[in-house]
Amino acid sequence: MAENGKLADRAAIVTGGGGAIGGAIARLFAAEGAAVLVVDIDGAAAARTVADIAGAGGRAVAYAGDVAEEATAAGAVAGAIAAFGGVHVLVNVAAAMTPDAPVESMALADWNRAFAVNIGGPFLMCKHAVPRLRAAGGGAIVNIASQLGRIGVPRRADYCSTKAALIHFTTILAAEVARDRIRVNSVSPGVIETPRTRRRFDTAEAFRAARGPLHMLGRVGRAEEVARAALFLASDDASFTTATDLLVDGGYIFLKRPE
Repeated sequence: MAENGKLADRAAIVTGGGGAIGGAIARLFAAEGAAVLVVDIDGAAAARTVADIAGAGGRAVAYAGDVAEEATAAGAVAGAIAAFGGVHVLVNVAAAMTPDAPVESMALADWNRAFAVNIGGPFLMCKHAVPRLRAAGGGAIVNIASQLGRIGVPRRADYCSTKAALIHFTTILAAEVARDRIRVNSVSPGVIETPRTRRRFDTAEAFRAARGPLHMLGRVGRAEEVARAALFLASDDASFTTATDLLVDGGYIFLKRPE
């Protein structure tokens, strides 16, 4: 199954691994030689990703849980240790989907849920994974943020705020663990075509026509393109890269127009 073996003999945890972006990352990491623990609140979705990996000759285990709960973070790390003998890479992808709303009418429960998952989840996963990465002699953490962590859009204050916080959290953690040979970076995608991003549109064509022109490259991105960026940051190709937010946005933030 291996492409170039960039993650050979390493164990990775990918949260949100049942989704489009998390699944693409998990499959690519497995293709590059990693054993992958696929974490998702939807256990069936995690199992489908694991089945894809196993079908291609890779090694993966599913773990069902909500990353907003500390028991999930502790259990996922312990599960990776039990299954693979260690943890070398952590990728935080899981994110909450909350309704769009202006601040004055946004439900507190939606605000809190976004923060619990989008920034609380990475915090908890890192809290429990860092000691294991240190014990392994170092490793890499990749947080999937968003271009909306750098610029904001109306009616999405909760999501934009959590992604901005995740970018800043990444730099702080990078400083704390650099001496342990643990690199911490984030990826900020533009609009990536997934079932979640297409949900407001009747067809995929309508989605692409509306969202593609917001990007300098004139199209929306693919989950596999985010996965390639995550692989770079997780592998030795990025051995001198830490505390960095990598834009994979097709020029989105420099060509932003009102929607």
